[in-house]
Amino acid sequence: MTAPLHGKTALVTGSTSGIGLGIATALAEQGASVILNGFGDVDAARTIVGRAGGRVGYHGADLGRADHIAALMSYAAAEFDGVDVLVNNAGIQHVASIETFPVDKWDAILAVNLTAAFHTTRLALPAMRARNWGRIINIASVHGLVASIHKAAYVAAKHGLLGLTKVTALETARTGITCNALCPGWVLTPLVQRQIDDRAAREGVGDDVAREALLVEKQPSADFVTLEQLAATATFLCSDAANQVRGAAWNVDGGWIAQ
Repeated sequence: MTAPLHGKTALVTGSTSGIGLGIATALAEQGASVILNGFGDVDAARTIVGRAGGRVGYHGADLGRADHIAALMSYAAAEFDGVDVLVNNAGIQHVASIETFPVDKWDAILAVNLTAAFHTTRLALPAMRARNWGRIINIASVHGLVASIHKAAYVAAKHGLLGLTKVTALETARTGITCNALCPGWVLTPLVQRQIDDRAAREGVGDDVAREALLVEKQPSADFVTLEQLAATATFLCSDAANQVRGAAWNVDGGWIAQ
């Protein structure tokens, strides 16, 4: 049988580690060629995705810069004949109260977590429209739906990303292009591990205690969402079964939003 995404190209931003790498690997397993992007261990990521099958490319664009994003999309067009599946995953975080939040951190988080998705989407859509097929998946967060203290920029960006998702879905509603968002709860990524480390140091407790405390505060399941679960949800959104899933904010959060 032909793999479901055979002949398609997927661009996954922020895909040299964590959620992005997990989704990139799953899409390769579905038959897609994959373009990686990020500042992690590129060789290791290439190996992992390459083992899953399909052609693997890489572009080191800084998603905080519009000119870099334009170069990334030009690379995709020249080397892979464009992007069929766009996963906007790249994200950064900084934690501080609003009155002490560094302005440069605010600007950087909005640029990478929100504005980058606008640029990749606007540049990917023309080729998707020409083919009348495309999948845009924005990796938001439960923080696109609810707030937490000391995360003003991240929460604002993720709320904005859900708005962008809905507008994109409406503007492509009568085409073969869909746009949806995934809203994970706690996933044990390097970004979350740093928060656990900071908490352990601040409270003078061990890693296990800090990890448990982080989970039970927000996530009723008291268990992390796994990369495999998110990747499987992303591949479902690329399938024909999801043709009429449009503009959804799909929370995978262990019950966080149900409270």
